[in-house]
Parts: sequence; structure tokens; C-alpha cells
Amino acid sequence: MKRNSLSSISLWLLFTAVMLQAVESAKGKYAHMLFNELFEDYSNALRPVEDTDKVLNVTLQITLSQIKDMDERNQILSTYLWIRQSWYDAYLKWDKDKYDGLDSIRIPSNLVWRPDIVLYNKADDDFSEPVNTNVVLRYDGKITWDAPAITKSSCVVDVSYFPFDSQQCNLTFGSWTYNGNQVDIINSLDSGDLSDFIEDVEWEIHGMPAVKNVITYGCCSEPYPDVTFTLILKRKSSFYIFNLLLPCILISFLAPLGFYLPADSGEKVSLGVTVLLALTVFQLMVAEIMPPSESVPLIGKYYIATMTMITASTALTIIIMNLHHCGSEAKPVPQWARVVILDYMSKIFFVYDVGENCTSPKREKEEERKLEGDDACQRRHKEVRSHLSNRNDDCDLKEKLNGNLNKSYGVYGEKVSETVNCCSCYKMLIKNIEYIANCVRDHKANRAKGIEWKKVAKVMDRFFMWIFFIMVFFMSVLIIGKAA
Repeated sequence: MKRNSLSSISLWLLFTAVMLQAVESAKGKYAHMLFNELFEDYSNALRPVEDTDKVLNVTLQITLSQIKDMDERNQILSTYLWIRQSWYDAYLKWDKDKYDGLDSIRIPSNLVWRPDIVLYNKADDDFSEPVNTNVVLRYDGKITWDAPAITKSSCVVDVSYFPFDSQQCNLTFGSWTYNGNQVDIINSLDSGDLSDFIEDVEWEIHGMPAVKNVITYGCCSEPYPDVTFTLILKRKSSFYIFNLLLPCILISFLAPLGFYLPADSGEKVSLGVTVLLALTVFQLMVAEIMPPSESVPLIGKYYIATMTMITASTALTIIIMNLHHCGSEAKPVPQWARVVILDYMSKIFFVYDVGENCTSPKREKEEERKLEGDDACQRRHKEVRSHLSNRNDDCDLKEKLNGNLNKSYGVYGEKVSETVNCCSCYKMLIKNIEYIANCVRDHKANRAKGIEWKKVAKVMDRFFMWIFFIMVFFMSVLIIGKAA
């Protein structure tokens, strides 16, 4: 029983295959017959209308498959499109019942008349003909032609907000030789078809609306219709944020730190110059991408502002270093600078004396001990001077007494000479001590003057450091706000 059932099924399948092959061969036979009859007297050179005054309507539909490239510098958009055109040919109709229900055939597109619809804003050097794909011909004369195309169109690029910019690129399609009284273009949809779009790594598609325009050119009086598809693109800025913007922000925050470096390190100016050169490299990278237009991109404005700020900080650093190295031969610090900078600003910016970072009880004790030692030295100096002055008075008294004795009695001559020599030594010693004390006093005064200028330079460094930090912060917030 099983063998009989299997054999019957195999016979039935064989019979079905033979019948289908016979049907296909019959349809192929009718298709050849139809093709020969349709194109026996057909010409693809003329517009296929029975009445030459009648307008031939061509329905246009664009499907965007992929964005190949967006060349901002040359302002060229490369896209991969599927272009569908459909129209009715009055000379390619048949009765499908006469041809065993054959309702459509597929033939090469160069055999039938095709509308010469081209991309008006094409920016490609290759003016080759469209791809010679097959067309679908229906029994009622409707011809549908689907052809892929890689187009390069001119696009006006606005880079004012690069890398947070949006672009609108137009794709304008129209007939090159037929006017609106001969061939009229009709939108199949209100926008381009984006259902088969392959997501791009750099651009987001926010729409592709289509608008029909009828334009009368200066050369001709007839109207020429066209369909313009506006491709709305939004740039994905993550790549440029992490490779161009974020490094610039980090580098710009290094510029104010040049004011925090000690003046004696010798690296303040070199840091500013290094940061300036780094930003110049990034500026050149942006300039290579952007077109040479009058509109400066947003990131370019940020680079220019940051470079200007770094140049100003380097110039101020040089001026402040001159203040730091004024030395003891400079003029004293003016009174207004002493009050404003040394008294008030130093407390606001927590700037202490040169070589001092913070106040501590230990340092205060050391300062008290130093003051006590200075007071003890001064007291000892006063005691020595008073002692020497007393000895000097004693010497004068002894000189008077010895002089009187010498006059009265004429004796003790040797002791009197010894006393006079001793007193002269004391006088020379006092003069030398006073000279040394004056030199030490002048040295301390000059040293204090240099220390005051160094403190003024340090206060100004701290002041400009915070000013430039605030400027960098607000510029960064501003560019991020523009992005949002």
C-alpha cells in the first residue's frame, strides 16, 4: 500500500511539473509573438502620444539607499539612489486575452521611448547615459522603469556651526529638452522614500520632502517643471567632539596654569608657547576639512578665541616676570600698589610672602623666635654702644685728669700716653660698628624692596590665573550651549 501511494504521489508531481513547463513554454511563445507584433513598426525616437498636443505625464519616485560621501570642502554630495519612472505608452498596448492572459513583459529599456529626466545640479564629470536596465511593460501601456544611480550633486554647505551643523542638499530632477506642455512630472510621494536607507556613520536623515516647481527660463517662453527633493542632514558630532573639541578644551585649561608656575622655574613662557602651537595644529586640521568660505565654523571661532587668550596670557606672563626680577635697584612699590595689591588682593587670593605657602603655628613660633632674637641682638648692640660710650666718657675724663696732673707735677707721662691710645681704639671701633650696622640696614631695606616686588608679581599671577580660568570655562560652556 505504501509503495502504491508513493508512486501515485510521484506521478502526480511529475504531471504537475510537465503542465507548468507547458504553460511556461506557452507563455514564452505568446511573449515572443507579442514582442514581435508590438515592436514591428514601433519607434523609440518620438514621444509616445496619439495627439501631439497632449501632455505626457511621467510619475517620478526617488528612493534613497545610501549616502556615499559628503565633501564639505568641494561642496559635493554623493548618494546612491533608486529612481523609478512610470508613464503610459499609447503604442504599446494589447489585449491580454489574445495572448493567453499575458499581462506584462520585461524588455530592455533602450527599446522603448524614455523621458530624458536628468539631475539638474549634477556635479559629476561623467555624463554617461542611465543604466540600461529592463522596463516592465503592462498590457494597458504603462511602463515602469527602475534604475539605480550613483549621483554627485552640488550642495551649498553652511559650516557656521560645525561640528554641530545641519545641511540641506537639493536634488532637482527635470526633463532636459521637453517643456511642461510636452512632458509633465508628477510626484509619486510627497517625499523621498527612506524605507531602505542604510544608516550612515556621520549623518542622520531628518527627512526628504519633495516639491514640484514650474519655472520659466529666460531662454524660452514655455514652462519647465521639475521636482526638487530636499535632503535634510544632521551631522553626528561625537567623532569631532572627542577628536577636535575635547582636546582643545583640555589644552586651553593648561594655559592659566602658566601663571601658577614659579617665576624662577623658567618654564612659564615655554608652556604658553607650547599650548599655542598645539592649538595651531588643531586649527590647521579644521581648515583642511572646511571650504574656504567667509563663514568661520563654530569650532574655528573657539580655536581663535583660545589662541588669542593664550597669546594675551603669554604677554602678561612676560610683564609679570619683569616685575618679579625688578631687584633691589628698582624704585619702591608705589603706595597705591602697596594698599591695593599687597594689602587687599593678597588676602583675597591667599597669597603669602615669597617662599611661603600657608600659615601654621610652627611657622608663627619660628617668626616669634626670630623677632625675639632680633630684639635681643638690638638690646646687646645698645648695651655695647652704651658701654663704649661710657668708656669713651671715662677716657675723656682720664685725659682731663692726666692733663692736669701732667701740668701740675710733670709726672706719669707714660701712663697718660697709654690711656690716650686706648681711647682712640675705642673710637675707631665705634665708627666701624656703626658703618657695619648701616650697611646691614641698607641691605635689609633693599632686600625688602625686592621681596615686595616679588610679592606683587605673585599676586598678579594669581589674579590673572583665576581670570583666565573663568574665561576658558565660559567659552567652553558657550560652545556646548551652541551645540545644544
